[in-house]
Amino acid sequence: MTAALVPGSFDPPTKGHLDVIARCAGIFDRVLVAVVRNPDKSPMFTHDERVDLLREMCSEWENVEVGSFSGLLVNYAEDQGIDVIVKGLRAMTDFDYELQMSQMNRQLSGIITLFVATKPEFGYLSSSLVKQVARLGGEVGEMVPKLVLQALEEKLER
Repeated sequence: MTAALVPGSFDPPTKGHLDVIARCAGIFDRVLVAVVRNPDKSPMFTHDERVDLLREMCSEWENVEVGSFSGLLVNYAEDQGIDVIVKGLRAMTDFDYELQMSQMNRQLSGIITLFVATKPEFGYLSSSLVKQVARLGGEVGEMVPKLVLQALEEKLER
């Protein structure tokens, strides 16, 4: 049985995230989507809100579960019996950073990282941009699942 870990801050989850998760669900026996607790960031959504959004978004796949972690990703992966880390890539700037991270993770634990290129229609998407556009009153309904759009509207009191 192969198990993959799809980590991220998911603040908020986008259709790009969902695309990567869906493709992993079709490849791996078990997919663990993990929300990182990063004390250096000030997220729009609480940790529990992001976990709840992802659980609802991923409920259609029986082989996908949602968890959370803090600390080193490789330690969490080992604790969870993960075989591979999967990271979505939008552009070369993502690749530069993620390649270094994958090499560090390989050095620390031996775990490998697979990169999944996003579909072209999601290549520009990032949670940061979605939040910025939403805060400024722009339309983000095509960028996030309906559930996330509703949560954004509630957060921004629209």
